Amino acid sequence: MGTKKKTKPSRGRKKPRTSADQALALDYVRAWAHPTPPPEPSTADAVGGFLPPHAARMACSGGANVLFELHSHSNHSDGFLSPSALVERAHRNGVKVLALTDHDTMAGIPEAMSAAHKCGIRIIPGVEISALHSPREIPGAGEPVHILAYYGMCGPSRFDELDSMLLNIRNGRYLRAKNMLAKLNSLKVPIKWERVTKIAGEGVAPGRLHIARALVEAGYVDNVRQAFNKYLGDDGPAYATGSEPFTETVVQMISRTGGISALAHPWSLKNPDAIIWSLKGAGLHAMEVYRSDGKVDGFSQLAEKYGLLKLGGSDFHGKGTKDETDVGAVKLAITTLSSFLEMARPIWCSAMKDILLKFAEEPSAANLGKILKFGQPANSDGSAPIDSGTDVVNLCLSSWLSYDDMEDVELEEVRSKLVCYAAKT
Repeated sequence: MGTKKKTKPSRGRKKPRTSADQALALDYVRAWAHPTPPPEPSTADAVGGFLPPHAARMACSGGANVLFELHSHSNHSDGFLSPSALVERAHRNGVKVLALTDHDTMAGIPEAMSAAHKCGIRIIPGVEISALHSPREIPGAGEPVHILAYYGMCGPSRFDELDSMLLNIRNGRYLRAKNMLAKLNSLKVPIKWERVTKIAGEGVAPGRLHIARALVEAGYVDNVRQAFNKYLGDDGPAYATGSEPFTETVVQMISRTGGISALAHPWSLKNPDAIIWSLKGAGLHAMEVYRSDGKVDGFSQLAEKYGLLKLGGSDFHGKGTKDETDVGAVKLAITTLSSFLEMARPIWCSAMKDILLKFAEEPSAANLGKILKFGQPANSDGSAPIDSGTDVVNLCLSSWLSYDDMEDVELEEVRSKLVCYAAKT
């Protein structure tokens, strides 16, 4: 008799998650998404006593989904809705956690946080950073790449460094937009600069979408997609680069400032494998794999190949077109969200600790303003000014951390220094 060949286990296959795994993931995600823990449901009262405790909790809390939206834009970059309107729309769509990821700016975060506090949802301060991938690091040359950055409730730990990079990119966008208009003019497609800046809005660096809207208004194209296909795409005759930093620099900046980095829409890249390999070496944490139409073929395997977390989002802009994916349409599995938070929370907590320690070492109204840059802590009713160390301890720590984080993270050094500051005020 011949010997049977042993079947080798597939390296690419992972053991399916059990209902117990999913229940644990659900508890973990809910504890973070809702910092005030809900009362434990009575199993007997909720479901007749026939389900195990974890299933009873899922039944009582509305199922095993907590909807995260990890890619959205407001009118602080190229979106159509204000941060408040975006938050309200997300809330109506059932989103519990919203990442506002405007292009090269975090200016909309405070308004989003204020609106989210009223709606009872949580904001992840984010930004989508424009970059260039150039193996030889030749300035102005290379493939455009967008990197998403996700930060904790207190924002980046070295905000001034990040803001300097973002400001340089935004300043470059003005020159880039003017170069695009010059190219359009040479193609006998004149567009007025004043119209583009009016579409962009006051204080907003103009981007390709704003120029595309001007092209539609002027009647040169029927819609925004046609404007990109005909003129403004990466290979289009009117395309121009700005002052974008190199991709590796961006990823390293995100890591240095206490953020999670994710490659945005990799399916738009010409050579994604080489770019992902390079960014993984620079410290990339994740990449977008999921869209509203499902998992993009090939990119799930690339994420596994390079050990990257698989994420996704709607990339919602609020254009109002029928073909646009609505905010909250990409529903990530609860186990994916759990993996995301397991990776992010220690990094965010470390960033928060750095921010508070810097304030404790040099307490001042100016430095307090930096701590509260992204809005009033959620536990504050806004009736009294936050101007003492006691306020910082009681409000910031309780607002920025979940109960698990408060227990797990070593913050005694922060607490003692801030309490000393409180005693002096």
